[in-house]
Amino acid sequence: MIEVENLRKSYGPIEALRGISFKVKQSEVVGFLGPNGAGKTTTMRILTGYIHQTSGTASIAGHCVMSDTLAAQKRVGYLPESAPLYDDMYVCEYLDFVCDLRGLQGSHRKQRIEKVLESCDITSVARRRIGHLSKGFRQRVGLAQAFVHDPDIIILDEPTSGLDPNQIEDICAMIRNLGEQKTVIFSSHILAEVEATCSRVLILHKGELVADQKLGKGTGRRVVAGLQGKKSSVLKALSAMNGAAKVEALGKQRYAVAGKDPDKLPARIYQIAKDKEWALTELHIEQPSLADTFRQLTRNATASKAAQ
Repeated sequence: MIEVENLRKSYGPIEALRGISFKVKQSEVVGFLGPNGAGKTTTMRILTGYIHQTSGTASIAGHCVMSDTLAAQKRVGYLPESAPLYDDMYVCEYLDFVCDLRGLQGSHRKQRIEKVLESCDITSVARRRIGHLSKGFRQRVGLAQAFVHDPDIIILDEPTSGLDPNQIEDICAMIRNLGEQKTVIFSSHILAEVEATCSRVLILHKGELVADQKLGKGTGRRVVAGLQGKKSSVLKALSAMNGAAKVEALGKQRYAVAGKDPDKLPARIYQIAKDKEWALTELHIEQPSLADTFRQLTRNATASKAAQ
């Protein structure tokens, strides 16, 4: 549904994007992460046809966003970080206006408005002016305009920015529901909501894609084992084990073993403990949190650049 190949964008001497590539399949909910200035919003604006790339290609449902912009935009619903709402309009009036822009007519138009009012839980404020709504309801109205035309792809830039915890949970629930039928890509600085909502994350740092991974199978997975043996002997045995790339002592007879295929390491550690007659007090695969992965990747990228 979304295909990006070697995408670059420069603003004068500043390179906002430095050749990123990724694909997003149908019905995926993908979190778009990165520090401030990483290039997330620039990428989203290119995908929606709002700006054009300097080089590279980006396509939406097979339509090039540069050469076939209108066809691509018809397949996309977009909510910028600052929702483009008209405060003097009533909610229903605004959605009617968006339908005009999207070319919706007749009974289908009425059905879509009723559908998004219900889906976004804003039926109760349909006859109120947007300028009189709370931040949470304004975000809901912005989300409603993003998919009133029933697009295949929803692109959301910081959809929960400025909301309280209850409002954030409501918006995340809506995103999860959308993801059952639509392709959704959204950016956020709140990693916990990404973990709760997405099946996959893309992490940008200084215009480069530093990670593209499914949640639960991220980088940094390792096996933690409790082995009651002489420390030097345990380290030597674990380091010599097939598939072990890095071994470190965690203290109190606990060790961490990282390797290319961590799923195969527990059985090998168990066999070592059995052969050496070491008591095995702990053995499990440890999955780092998204926050740990995020910090590791962005800091490592920074350190790598500094060393060059």
